[in-house]
Amino acid sequence: MAEQGNLRSTDIPILKYGLQPAILVGVLTLWYFYADFPAIYPVILVGVQLLLGVLEQWFPARRPWMQPAREKLVNLCIVVVGVAVSVMIVVLYADIVAGPLSKFRQAVHLDIWPSDWPLLVQIFMVFFLGEFIWYWIHRAEHRWQVVWRMSGHGAHHSFKHLGAINFGANHPMESFVLVLPAAIVELIFGVGIAAAGAAVFSATQASIAHANLTLNSKWIGWLFTTNNYHIRHHSIVLEESNTNYGCSAILWDRIFGTFVDSPIVEAGIGPTEPDLWSKFLMPLREPVDSEIAPGLET
Repeated sequence: MAEQGNLRSTDIPILKYGLQPAILVGVLTLWYFYADFPAIYPVILVGVQLLLGVLEQWFPARRPWMQPAREKLVNLCIVVVGVAVSVMIVVLYADIVAGPLSKFRQAVHLDIWPSDWPLLVQIFMVFFLGEFIWYWIHRAEHRWQVVWRMSGHGAHHSFKHLGAINFGANHPMESFVLVLPAAIVELIFGVGIAAAGAAVFSATQASIAHANLTLNSKWIGWLFTTNNYHIRHHSIVLEESNTNYGCSAILWDRIFGTFVDSPIVEAGIGPTEPDLWSKFLMPLREPVDSEIAPGLET
């Protein structure tokens, strides 16, 4: 196990047991009352990152994983680029595809979404449906080299020091894959505003799942991914990395037999972390010391 900091969130029970549920409840409540204001989305995203970032500085679970200012700034730039690409894809989808899909659903009688159900219930339905689709996409990224390469997923695994900011530290190519589950759910059901709530909830969950904090997993971890579970997925050991595929929901890993609860020693794709340019080129060229890319086991 990596060396721990002198003061961790485990030393403050209210943080260990209460932080994750408090953030999730707070985010959903804030979004519910201000969903009509477009600015609420960046406010929530930035607010969650600031809160987790400050707590990581005060109570790191792994002191060696504390990211220096320059490293965090580089990661922030990667996140900004990834979010910008994702937003552009969503806008294009809304402008070009949403209308024809709505007509298609009406023509084949696919408008069966229970839009009269409580909004919170709809949000969790969208969330778990989207996570079900992402679970299989994510498994495909780790099983087939062509999917691993085309999505640039290896770039997300290449970081040796994980923190909340890593939730969005993805290759720009992976933005097309990350928005796919929500697009598929919308294609089939036309869920409307519940999709936005589910997206906020999922982004928050992903941020917590990467946080360098000591958090409880015993009860909230039955349905939702905790950082204990997701950090295992970032292990440098192939057999450990090929588990816990649910970045936001751990439910599907439990159902399909890929859930494992155990600590790791080291994160990353290999002994060294690729530089920024090498990460960008990963769809074309895998680093020579990569140990978790698909196909290496054969």
